[in-house]
This record gives sequence, structure tokens and C-alpha cells, in this order.
Amino acid sequence: MSSLPRFLCDEMLGRLCRYLRAAGYDTLFDNNGLPDRELLQLCKEQGRYFLTQDQLIIEHNAARGVAFILPQGDLDQLAAITAAQFHLDWTSYAFTRCLVDNAALLEADNAALQRVPPDALLVGERFRVCPVCDRVYWQGSHYKRIKSRLEMWEQTRIKSKQTQSD
Repeated sequence: MSSLPRFLCDEMLGRLCRYLRAAGYDTLFDNNGLPDRELLQLCKEQGRYFLTQDQLIIEHNAARGVAFILPQGDLDQLAAITAAQFHLDWTSYAFTRCLVDNAALLEADNAALQRVPPDALLVGERFRVCPVCDRVYWQGSHYKRIKSRLEMWEQTRIKSKQTQSD
């Protein structure tokens, strides 16, 4: 998984950031309004791509090879453009990162399982926990909604790839 692209989304792309994390991509989110030059420097230092909708980012020399400018559009359009540019696989690494702080999830231990609602404790259910914020993840309705969207994007990506090769 270390060869997967890594990202930093600016503050205009919070929803895309969350879905990139859900798909298993190491994605930071700038919700502090840091200056572009600092964000670009961070991307260079950490080997990340800077995803933004800010057209003025091209004025920075440091943006070359790092910044990817997305057009205005809905989440599905942004996901399709990002997937095509970076050859993303929306499902193979899904649900391996915390949606809140981006940390890699671990298998839940007994202490984490004590915090799971009783109705979610199903036989065979897989539980994961974030080692940073201690949030516990399981396959509830929120998971199913996100999974459905990721699967839809993956099918769209595959069809688009097949169409291009025909």
C-alpha cells in the first residue's frame, strides 16, 4: 500500500478528503487555512499531491508537479476526475483509515469492543479502531452508504477504462 498516491486537500474539498480516506488513501485536510506556500512545501516534503479548486495556485513555482486543480463540480464529478488522474482504486483498500484524523486503523481490542453498541455486536462483524482518536468502526448504515458510493465510483472507473481501450 506504500506505493499509493498520498494527498492533501484544501479546505474547499472536505467531502472528497473524507471519501479518499474511506477508500484507504492517506489524505490530509487543511482546515486551518494555511498559506498555499506552506501547503505546497508540506506536500513536497511528504510526497503528497495537493488537491485544490484554487486556480491561482499555478502562480506558485512550488505547485509544479504537486498541485492538481479540480474544477467546480459535485462530489461524483470530483471523484471521477481524481480517479482518472491518479489511477485510484476505490474499493481495494477501503475502510483502512480513520475518516476523522487519517490514521491507519487497527483491529479492535476488547477495550474498544466495550464501546460498541450492543445491537452492532454481530457474529462475524469486523471492528477496527483508530489508534489516535480511539473511534471504533463497524459495518453499520454509515459504512453501507459510503461503501455503496465507493463501489459505484469503482464501477464507473472500470467502465471508463474499458471504453478508453476499445
